[in-house]
Amino acid sequence: MPRVSTRESLIHGTGVFAGAPKRPGEIVLKIDDSRVVTEADPLDPRNGEEEHHCDYLSGGKVVLMRSPERFINHRCDPNTYIRTIAGDRYVVALTEIHPGDEITYNYCINGDGDTEWSCSCDSPDCRKLHLSGFFHLPEAVQFRYLALLDDWFIAENQDEVDALKRRIFI
Repeated sequence: MPRVSTRESLIHGTGVFAGAPKRPGEIVLKIDDSRVVTEADPLDPRNGEEEHHCDYLSGGKVVLMRSPERFINHRCDPNTYIRTIAGDRYVVALTEIHPGDEITYNYCINGDGDTEWSCSCDSPDCRKLHLSGFFHLPEAVQFRYLALLDDWFIAENQDEVDALKRRIFI
C-alpha cells in the first residue's frame, strides 16, 4: 500500500490522500526540495512550473514543490504541518490520519506575504478569505499554531514571534 496517493479532491482540484494510518507526530512524507528556483534557473511555464507551486524558505530560498506534495491542499483546520529536520522538510501528522483521509496543511503556517486567495476547505473554522502570511492569521489562530512554526521561520521573524509570545502570557 503506498504511503500517499493523488486523486481528485473535494477541497480543490487534485489532493493527496493517506495510504496508511498515521499518529500525531509521525512523518507522512519527505518533501523533495531539489528544484531550487534562482535567477540563473528560473521557472519554466512550458514544463508546468508555476509560481503558485513554489515554497518560500529561509534566506529567500525558493523551491518548486514536486509531486505529490505540490498537491497538498490548504485547510483551515489541517491534519499535518511542515517541519524541517536536519535540513530536510517533512509533512508531519498533526492529528490522527486514517487511510483514505486527504492530507492537508495550513498554507499560512511558516508563510510570509500578502497574497490573497479564497478558501474552499469547507471546515467549520474556514476563514473564507486569506492573506498568505502567518501574522495575518487571527491572533487566536497564531497562538494555536505557534508550536508548529519551523525554526527558520522563527529566526527570520523573531521580533514578531516574541511579541506574540508576550501577548500570550499577559
